[in-house]
Amino acid sequence: MSKSRLTVKDHRTGLEYDLPIHDGAIRALDLRQIKVNQDDFGLMSYDPGFTNTASCESRITQIDGDLGILRYRGYPIEELAESSSFLEVAYLILHGELPTESQLAQWNWDVTHHTMINENVKKFMDGFHYDAHPMGMLVSTVAALSTFYKGARSVHDSDIRRKQILRLIGKMPTLAAFAYRHSVGTPYVYPDNDLSYAGNFLSMMFNMTRRSYEPNPVLEHALDVLFILHADHEQNCSTNTMRSTGSSLPDPYVATSAAAAALYGPLHGGANEAVLRMLSEIGDVRKVPEHIERVKAGKGRLMGFGHRVYKNYDPRASIIKGIANEVFEVTGYNPMLEIALELERIALEDDYFVSRKLYPNVDFYSGIIYQAMGFPVSMFAVLFAIPRTVGWLAQWEEMLLDPEQKIARPRQLYLGADKRQFVPIKNRQSGNRKELST
Repeated sequence: MSKSRLTVKDHRTGLEYDLPIHDGAIRALDLRQIKVNQDDFGLMSYDPGFTNTASCESRITQIDGDLGILRYRGYPIEELAESSSFLEVAYLILHGELPTESQLAQWNWDVTHHTMINENVKKFMDGFHYDAHPMGMLVSTVAALSTFYKGARSVHDSDIRRKQILRLIGKMPTLAAFAYRHSVGTPYVYPDNDLSYAGNFLSMMFNMTRRSYEPNPVLEHALDVLFILHADHEQNCSTNTMRSTGSSLPDPYVATSAAAAALYGPLHGGANEAVLRMLSEIGDVRKVPEHIERVKAGKGRLMGFGHRVYKNYDPRASIIKGIANEVFEVTGYNPMLEIALELERIALEDDYFVSRKLYPNVDFYSGIIYQAMGFPVSMFAVLFAIPRTVGWLAQWEEMLLDPEQKIARPRQLYLGADKRQFVPIKNRQSGNRKELST
């Protein structure tokens, strides 16, 4: 008998079952053969939050949380952040290989020439209240693009898919910048095809009077690296949403909107905002030891430390830490960076945090950098959504091309009431009503 099998004994019946192991996993459907009797539905696994359930096979992003490894298509994130541009990494994530010079030139041209949006999208955005949250506007306008490109529903046509992918990558920075400009009441700035992907976004965000905008090269590079670091991250909440929504075969605009809505939640895209709040509350580097002791006493949390996947130093955090120093040389001193560095130093020397494998993650420094570059806190999740669109689309296309994928439909363990007799309203007793539980 092959060693790549798991033998399970059901002590309810005394029967044993051999379950094949493939790529370190068993098939959940193989559990269904384990029954008490023939009328039994069969055994299921129970895994709230998918903490130990693989919902797909993927060849895009590899993470080893214990070793602190992140790779796109096999390439270490450190090498890509040092040597590539965001659009080059986007090509890699979507196509599986790094581009040649001619392929990259064509790819850059294709994305750049899909940055403009229909003028009616501006009218749609104008309908939002003046203080609408930029992320709410982004989620809505991305979904609205579905009504402009009706052919996008032909998701099994590779040429149509490619066109929508280019449109979404190209237009996402435009929609994001327009959402910001609307929220602060300034005129929209149209895309400039002569600028880089990151430079064009900075222009649409901050250009006020100059016809020809020249972004600061340090800030432009910093934003490009941050986009690389956020391009994909395996089966996180928003990516799982993209795949789950996409499994019913809608167009990619509404699927991307659903993914962005998942990112909007404070437990996903709002982590760096929580770090800034914590640093502001500490207020002074001399108060860092006091905050550390409060956390150890269970009276607070060390925001930006620890990760659902990483049980080691998040490799993206190391890269961002270096970028932070470069940015502050341009923008000037920020006391929050000093507080952050002291927090990291003390925490990494304290057995309380080390034993719990609480290391800085990507959010620990990213918010400080964004703030220094002039982005308001309300734009942080939007800044996350722009590069993550690449990962969402790569995961979406991979899902569509996987012959094993079906429409997402998880099972549940029903624990509610058994069959009950209906009681006419005039005969119902008050006082026995139970509040709905979530």
